[in-house]
Amino acid sequence: MLSSGKSIMDWSEQLAQFSEPQWAEKNQLTCTYLTPAHIKTAAELQAIMREAGFDEVTTDAVGNVVGIYRSAHSSTDSQDSCVPVKTLLTGSHYDTVRNGGKYDGRLGILIPVACVAELVRQKRRLPFDFEVVGFSEEEGQRFRATFLASGALTGDFDPTWLAQQDADGVTMKQAMQTAGLSGDIADITQLKRDPSKYLGFVEAHIEQGPILCEGNLPLGVVTSINAGVRATCKITGLAAHAGTTPMNMRQDALLAAAEISLMAETRARQDDGSVATVGQMQVPGGSINVIPGECLFTLDMRAPFDHQRDALVNDILAQAHVIAERRGVHFDFTEVMRASAAPSDPQLQQRWERAVQSVGQPIFKLNSGAGHDAMKLHTIMPQAMLFVRGGNRGISHNPLEIISAEDAALATQAFMALLDGFQTDLASTK
Repeated sequence: MLSSGKSIMDWSEQLAQFSEPQWAEKNQLTCTYLTPAHIKTAAELQAIMREAGFDEVTTDAVGNVVGIYRSAHSSTDSQDSCVPVKTLLTGSHYDTVRNGGKYDGRLGILIPVACVAELVRQKRRLPFDFEVVGFSEEEGQRFRATFLASGALTGDFDPTWLAQQDADGVTMKQAMQTAGLSGDIADITQLKRDPSKYLGFVEAHIEQGPILCEGNLPLGVVTSINAGVRATCKITGLAAHAGTTPMNMRQDALLAAAEISLMAETRARQDDGSVATVGQMQVPGGSINVIPGECLFTLDMRAPFDHQRDALVNDILAQAHVIAERRGVHFDFTEVMRASAAPSDPQLQQRWERAVQSVGQPIFKLNSGAGHDAMKLHTIMPQAMLFVRGGNRGISHNPLEIISAEDAALATQAFMALLDGFQTDLASTK
């Protein structure tokens, strides 16, 4: 199945041709929710799915691209089309961070697409429906609504998100309507899946870390996805003249934010597996000769377990208020995302382990420090993930993100083995 690896690399390039103008002119990939580049990516993904041989390819009310390969019992040419069958759900996201890589998320769509292409080539049907979803949003870049696409499938879409505005003042509802979607919460609510109709959710994903690359391992089985909290923070101090205000009389918002950032780093280092990141920091209207009166920054805090994450967040918040009080500034904290740890379902994890073993690879287990759509599906159905090695020491959210065609092919073989395992087990229960 080496050809599947080449197909995945080619499809990745096809999808990567669509980037937002200010990034495209620098030959950088940025594809955020419902921008023209995002809409073109969705259309290209639909074309790839149709060419692969899916029976149905549609776009839903939040822009998810949904492909279904019908089972032997529910395919249109089957005499047993009335036989109820369950569905195996898979997929990942096709939006990107700004100046991101080509494989984060998208690899988890294209690997199962390659599996469907192989099933079509073999003229073979499975005893269950196979649903592949290209989730339209996971990164939370244009709107503060991370995982909105997979959240729509779990019933967790927040209606207030529709009124959110992007940096240009466009609301999410307006963006949806411009993209040809209704923007109607009633249509979005109907996307919720009934877990009783599903075998579970499985996701393949580039690792986004150095562990597999450093260990010379092409595949890894995920045991759990870390818990996380994201927040936007605001420090309000007092803008004043940089030359005339003594150092001991300043209410410097930026330095308070800097001290909080360093404190968060120090606190996270105290735990095994905890991380804290300040990814953005801004001084609105700042000038070279003015003490910053306001500073906006983000906090991303993660840990392997909910209780460990909660302790991390609580400690950082408590110390941030102490720092703010000592410096004479005000600290505001607005939580924008909270995700619980998502342990893999033991049976689905074992299926991935057997699949990896069947393609001649050792079983290597690791947890995921990054968040994934599987975290949302975990709330309503069993889930488990497979990691695929990333080159360049696993760097991700970066143009240097890369995989090899050989690893993509091996991951496709493992995914096919997973499907075969389901088929064998379902046949034995009849």
